[in-house]
Amino acid sequence: MQLTSLGHACLLVESADQRVLVDPGNFSDVGAQRDLTAVVVTHQHPDHCDLEQLPALLRTNPRARVLVEPQTAEVLAREGLADRAERMSTGQVLELGHLRVTPVGEVHAEIHPYLDRIGNVGVVLRSEGEPSVYHPGDALDGEPGDVDVLCVPVSAPWGKVSETIEFVRRIAPTRGVVPIHDGLLVDAGRAIYLKHIEAYGADGGVDLFDLRDAGPTVL
Repeated sequence: MQLTSLGHACLLVESADQRVLVDPGNFSDVGAQRDLTAVVVTHQHPDHCDLEQLPALLRTNPRARVLVEPQTAEVLAREGLADRAERMSTGQVLELGHLRVTPVGEVHAEIHPYLDRIGNVGVVLRSEGEPSVYHPGDALDGEPGDVDVLCVPVSAPWGKVSETIEFVRRIAPTRGVVPIHDGLLVDAGRAIYLKHIEAYGADGGVDLFDLRDAGPTVL
């Protein structure tokens, strides 16, 4: 499996000869992406689903399946993209060649009590003989089962580092964690978050694969 960070929460996952782009938001530049098998959108917030970039992305990837959380499908329909959007929900298993996409979860983490919560569906991507990876979107309560690599949101208006650490400990990925959702942080602050996650995400620490500026990385 090869992962490429395209900024913030956006990852390109290449596995079993498939190219899957997850959460192309407005903190990420995805204009150069071609030959995608699928575009996955975990929820409708613009840092995960950029409605300015998405139409062009889909035009240049006409064969890509567009797998989206149900409320996001309604948003895309209002943008004239109803014919491309496939709703995904927990309990499904979606096949992309020999790559399996399993939706996980239903609801976005609470930002504060005065803001209505929206849908959020994370995804686990698995293929025979390669590491599995879980991208949770913006929620820490999903139950993905055993996974090798956990994409962990580092900082968000809904985030708290103690909850992030407990999330990593609960999921207990066998290979380690990939930091995502860090577009709000300056470098010095980001380093503090990563230090806490790496040191306390498991007894004795957890392996952390920092993909920012690393280019395509095989895990």
